[in-house]
Amino acid sequence: MSQAQGIQDVKSSSWGIWASVVILAAAFLAYFFAPQIAGAVLPSYVKPLILAGGFVLALAAFFFSPSGRGFVAFAKDAVREARKVVWPTRKEVLQMTGVVFAFVLVVALFVWGVDTAISALLRTLVSK
Repeated sequence: MSQAQGIQDVKSSSWGIWASVVILAAAFLAYFFAPQIAGAVLPSYVKPLILAGGFVLALAAFFFSPSGRGFVAFAKDAVREARKVVWPTRKEVLQMTGVVFAFVLVVALFVWGVDTAISALLRTLVSK
């Protein structure tokens, strides 16, 4: 399957996202309304188990859907591309950092000079 075909499949089928949202909403509703539905006092561990089960079911629904498989393929591609990155050496990083600090200092001095000149000019114009 080509990458374009995979992207088209992901765009055309978003049922996994909606199923996950519905499952999460049901889990939250069950978490908040479970004591009222049961009519009895539930043990303290039941409500968190309901919520955790909902999260697990929502994740499973998402990752088994075309959208989830597309996400996994994208993540694998991103990791593969990140491994190809050639990172700069320590010396290069320090040199680039020094250049950036020097540039920021020059720009700060320029802005300070322009600000001082404009404020002196305005003080002169206002005082007359």
